[in-house]
Amino acid sequence: MLKIVANDPYLQPFASAIQGRYDYALRKEQELTGGTPLKDWANGYMYFGLHRTATGWVLREWAPNATAIYVKGDMNGWNKDEYYRLQPIGNGVWEKEWPEDALRHEQLYKLLVEWQGGWGERIPSYATRVVQDESTKIFSAQVWDVNLELRIKNLEKSDSSKVKRLKRPQIRWQAGKDKALFIYECHIGMSSEEEKVNSYDQFRREVLPRVEKLGYNCIQIMAVQEHPYYGSFGYHVSNFFAASSRFGTPEELKELIDDAHSRNIAVIMDIVHSHAVKNEREGLGNFDGTPYQYFHAGWRREHPAWDSLCFDYGKPEVMHFLLSNCKFWLDEYGFDGFRFDGVTSMMYLSHGLGEDFNGYDSYYTPNADGDAICYLTLANKLIHEVKKNAITIAEDMSGMPGLACPIKDGGMGFDYRLAMGIPDFWIKYIKEQKDEDWKGGHILYEMTNRRQDEKTISYAESHDQALVGDKTIIFRLIDADMYWHFEHGHSTYMVDRGIALHKMIRLITASTINGGYLTFMGNEFGHPEWIDFPRQGNGWSHKYARRQWSLVDNENYYFADLDRFDAQMVQLLQEKLTIEKDKNGLHLPWVYNVWDNEGDQVVAYRRGNLIFVFNWNGQKSFSDYGMLVPEGKYKVVLNTDAKEFAGFGLSDDSIEHFTQPDKLYKKEHKGWLKLYLPARSAVVLEMV
Repeated sequence: MLKIVANDPYLQPFASAIQGRYDYALRKEQELTGGTPLKDWANGYMYFGLHRTATGWVLREWAPNATAIYVKGDMNGWNKDEYYRLQPIGNGVWEKEWPEDALRHEQLYKLLVEWQGGWGERIPSYATRVVQDESTKIFSAQVWDVNLELRIKNLEKSDSSKVKRLKRPQIRWQAGKDKALFIYECHIGMSSEEEKVNSYDQFRREVLPRVEKLGYNCIQIMAVQEHPYYGSFGYHVSNFFAASSRFGTPEELKELIDDAHSRNIAVIMDIVHSHAVKNEREGLGNFDGTPYQYFHAGWRREHPAWDSLCFDYGKPEVMHFLLSNCKFWLDEYGFDGFRFDGVTSMMYLSHGLGEDFNGYDSYYTPNADGDAICYLTLANKLIHEVKKNAITIAEDMSGMPGLACPIKDGGMGFDYRLAMGIPDFWIKYIKEQKDEDWKGGHILYEMTNRRQDEKTISYAESHDQALVGDKTIIFRLIDADMYWHFEHGHSTYMVDRGIALHKMIRLITASTINGGYLTFMGNEFGHPEWIDFPRQGNGWSHKYARRQWSLVDNENYYFADLDRFDAQMVQLLQEKLTIEKDKNGLHLPWVYNVWDNEGDQVVAYRRGNLIFVFNWNGQKSFSDYGMLVPEGKYKVVLNTDAKEFAGFGLSDDSIEHFTQPDKLYKKEHKGWLKLYLPARSAVVLEMV
């Protein structure tokens, strides 16, 4: 019996389905690779596309329905030219070699693909450099030959041993092995204060030091894969192997990653394999004249909600394309892993639309897409073959059991799953519950309600909650008062309340993690504006697609205090919540509820040597409030009410606290810890 079934009796009625998925993945891997390790098989990017050789150039493309393929571009005046015509070599593959002087660095080009009854201009499917003309807005592939990181000589179809590279700095810490993940989710383009599209280089110089100062040990970069529409947030990908040129060059992205590694910060990317843009001239849609080359035919081809195309994961060529894409970003750029977007949409024929997933039988029905589940399983296996300590995170709202369990145990192999219910809970709670009805025990339950055999990434809000049409937590709490009363000495009740709850919400979310914590760029200091990318409806303005760093750098505003709190919170938790090992394996210290008084709105819990105490009551402060904890001496290590964090400073945090003995609990080595708890505040104590 597979381990995930043995660990969860509720899964036993579905044991055969789970075993079937496991067996199918093993069988599919054997069919694809013939026994070769996945990491040695998923080398499509080394074969297909445009490459330098010892004598010149070679270009290969897979287009089984094509009758002819030409290269047209700057090198031939954008004309159809027999000299640049590819030849079929079998199995739908086309190839052409040229001498060195046939192509030059930075020349633009496209493929002219002909098929029975039609033709179209296409960008090569494995293009690694795609640029947009500023005046015409047309995208083209670009010859890129800087010869800095990768030199390919005499590359043959089955020989990857001849790929030579220069050494680049690697991350020093073992992600997920000895530390919890603290992820700073970021978007390169909107990371400048100026109303413009920012660059990899400027992000590296100006934003990365901020991330390091805050204490986050991982950045998650959005919108890396090239996409024709900037406002899609990078989720309508056209060119899967090309780093978006609107942010800079491949070398500048690699330099960013190297710089992060030198700061001991891991770098993961949002990878979009759940769908693709419908565009034909920029993307893969109708690439060789058939709508089903990479995608499903018929009713499954188009995503009903996203206006995009759905990959056919049952095709060996599609599996090879996507798995090669996973390896490419790890191998070529040095990324440390991926956050897989839209996993729910992939795993179900319904894409999860209209599904409530309110029982285990929701996961083991004909609605499940076995090929997509198989792809995700093999993707995780490949990624960890290529980079043992890689990080993989699944964005899934369905709650599929085993998603973040090892493959050998019957899982799908992700390291973490996003705890997507937590931000939904906070939105609902803030909108629908009065402050006096907030229940600390209920909040703690929601933070820790998860499968114990799977690690999660918790977050109060991500980029999703900052988009136009939604509201960030700070805006929900403070609203318009933020614009007029966020300067020291000018606060209102709404501002004081909002600042207090903003800190408490983040602290209870971050301190109850069982894997990692995530925030979106700027939300840590309560960024005052939503996100709205340039579009026709706003006059193509960048005003709301940027981050106002000057606000947090100004000590006259409360933004600086919130930023300071976030930094101390992250650094404290990263230092103290060290992963430990016992009979249950590697994990963070368990969360033990030590006090829950619904009437007082006070809740406290213990993790290792830390005690977390929250007073959610907005009306009452409590003196000498007692709770049973392990006996000993405690010191305050973080207090949301400290003046440096825009609090009122009502407690003397230099005082050491000693537990008071109780005969009833002497054998349990527990005593009463008595504290002053100001209204709407939280304190963290450490046993000395």
